[in-house]
Amino acid sequence: MKYCVIVCKLIFLSLLISCKPKGPEKKIAEKPPIVVDVVIAGSENISSNLEVNGSVLSNEMVELRPEVSGRLIYLNLPDGTSVKQGTVLARINDAELQAQLEQQKTQLELANKTLSRLSDLLKVNGVNQADYDAALSQVNTIQANMKVLKAQIDKTVIKAPFSGEIGIRIVSLGAYVTPQTLIGSIYQTDKVKIDFTVPETFASIIEKGNNVKIQSESFNENLDATITAIEPQINTVSRNIKVRAMLTKGIIYPGAFVKVILDQNRKAIMVPSNAIIPDALSNQVVLVRNNKALFVNVETGLRNSNLVELTSGVNPGDSIIVSGMLFVRPKASVKVKKVVSLKEKI
Repeated sequence: MKYCVIVCKLIFLSLLISCKPKGPEKKIAEKPPIVVDVVIAGSENISSNLEVNGSVLSNEMVELRPEVSGRLIYLNLPDGTSVKQGTVLARINDAELQAQLEQQKTQLELANKTLSRLSDLLKVNGVNQADYDAALSQVNTIQANMKVLKAQIDKTVIKAPFSGEIGIRIVSLGAYVTPQTLIGSIYQTDKVKIDFTVPETFASIIEKGNNVKIQSESFNENLDATITAIEPQINTVSRNIKVRAMLTKGIIYPGAFVKVILDQNRKAIMVPSNAIIPDALSNQVVLVRNNKALFVNVETGLRNSNLVELTSGVNPGDSIIVSGMLFVRPKASVKVKKVVSLKEKI
């Protein structure tokens, strides 16, 4: 009996406990938003200054070599003097060719007389057409041979291909030369060009017609040059672009080593360098949109000690986090504490 009473009490107590109203469920505490500072992306005036090495080349330069073998009978290569285009600089012995030309002239004169007689006889049917055609062919053959001899004689004469300055003479009068013999060089020194290369990241500031500054150890002041050509393909090994500029002021000897300074003012989106998150595949920045953190890939351009140019991935007006990024995760809630300017971050 006592056992039954105890069991009934236990059942009654359990019913009382189960009938008690349940209290409100505890809500999971949300993490507070991360406090960050941002900078507003905008177009800034920047001065892109790049200094690279360059080599000076003559606008035109030719090594003077004969086209045929023979002995020099005339040599007009005074060291370091200026010559006009077409000036005869050297002659190779052409006596044999001249004799052959005179022989062909004599034969041509006789062939023309024979052709004239046959032409008169042909009109009165005094000769057949075949004899006249043979005489005409003989005249044409001799004229063709004379053209060949004249072309060979022209090859014995070396002329200045353009107006320029003669270099140092290599051979002397009377020397036997061949097409492999270098007798001298001619340079166009009144116009010089400068070849240089720039990294592909600076392709945006290289344009045909832009002015560049040239520094040389021979001059205390900068010289002016204008970009005239840009290689259309980037070098696949060095990732550099080959550029050519023409000197517009001053004189520099060809072969000289110079410094090329590219300076250009333009607008670009600049951010502090610490706002860039380097990644194995790309660079990223963190934007604030609708109070959430958004990680975006960006491409960078020019850099200096404090700022980096963003060429893509960010638009003017975007809010870029510049402090507190270590605690930010994608789509995390953020709270902007302060909007700073680039000047404050520099």
